[in-house]
Amino acid sequence: MMDIKNAQLAVDKWINEHGVRYFNELTNMAQLTEEVGEVARIIARRYGEQSEKESDKNKDLGEELSDVVFVILCLANQTGIDLQEAFDKKMNHKAIRDHDRHHTNKKLK
Repeated sequence: MMDIKNAQLAVDKWINEHGVRYFNELTNMAQLTEEVGEVARIIARRYGEQSEKESDKNKDLGEELSDVVFVILCLANQTGIDLQEAFDKKMNHKAIRDHDRHHTNKKLK
């Protein structure tokens, strides 16, 4: 199992060995938007009310989600973000803030 810190290192190694260099931040942001759109298309057609086109039936949701993660790791690397630290901090914050919130939400019963 790979943690986020090691995933960031693996992406950086791949970029340096195979990708020549990182795309700039704006290009990666556009690429992230494109990848999220591909995830949305699969979910809307497979789990939502839209009909799934024949050409979409073999699309791998896991692969598309991995594309999103890859670009996020690129953005974290090139902007100096320790995503493991940021994620751990966010999970701690959510655990404190939302400890009882969802259990008392009548809409979730």
